[in-house]
Amino acid sequence: MSDDPSKSRLGRGLAALLGDVGTEATAEQRLKSQRRVPIEFLRPSPANPRTHFNETDLEELAQSIRERDVIQPILVRGVLGQADSFEIIAGERRWRAAQRAGLHDVPVVIIEADDKQALELAIIENVQRADLNVLEEAKGYESLIAQYNYTQVDLSRIVGKSRSHIANTLRLTRLPESVRAKLTSGALSAGHARALLAVSDPEQVAKRIVDQALTVRDVERIAQREADGEPSKPYRQHPEKDSDTRALETRLSDLLGLVVSIEHRGEKGGSVSIRYRTLEQLEALSHRLAMTGSTPSRGQ
Repeated sequence: MSDDPSKSRLGRGLAALLGDVGTEATAEQRLKSQRRVPIEFLRPSPANPRTHFNETDLEELAQSIRERDVIQPILVRGVLGQADSFEIIAGERRWRAAQRAGLHDVPVVIIEADDKQALELAIIENVQRADLNVLEEAKGYESLIAQYNYTQVDLSRIVGKSRSHIANTLRLTRLPESVRAKLTSGALSAGHARALLAVSDPEQVAKRIVDQALTVRDVERIAQREADGEPSKPYRQHPEKDSDTRALETRLSDLLGLVVSIEHRGEKGGSVSIRYRTLEQLEALSHRLAMTGSTPSRGQ
């Protein structure tokens, strides 16, 4: 298993694979492997570990593509028995945004890859670009373990993450469904989720994180108190928000595509918090707030 030559190639990263899986590949050789194909010839892979595509991010990328085209080619493989059909290995977000931008064709790199290699490449590309939320990352690792008998050491070498990172990420799938939903929506960070693994009631503490804006360090303190046998501090439910405040939260959340929370304290004023999951979301938010409208999204 560990001596599989295809894995050692994959361990060198996606850039080498785009060059015909060889480090000796030149820029000219890589360009020769590229071509443009009609956008309708492509289809998403059912094995793609990424399942969540933020609407705001897609629209930002579509605007960038309208101005500058698709900069990085989409990695695809041929579909058996269908000459004009390709399955996307890496770049589904670019493909979706290109459709919104009205492109008729897109640049692709066509490679030969079996199901195992396609899944490996999809995970590598998304992990390297930080495109997966942490649960999608965990499910991708689970697929390689369950379907192809990968070990955590194998995964560590392939994706360039430590073994402890792989192990801790896989453990997140054990969290209760309500906690996983908050993690996917961005209400909880990956750091919060990892800290919740050490508490006795993850659902109750997850609610405190959202209601009281607890930090990861706060959750770690709760876990430490439990480990030391200290009584937990009473959970004080915040007062129910009025309908106007909740309506404004909903409007802002829909506008920004991010979770917005408003804490109004009457004459004392209040605070507005915006939760983001990725640096890409933060950059898109800064563009909106600056009202530039012309700076393209990062990381096509």
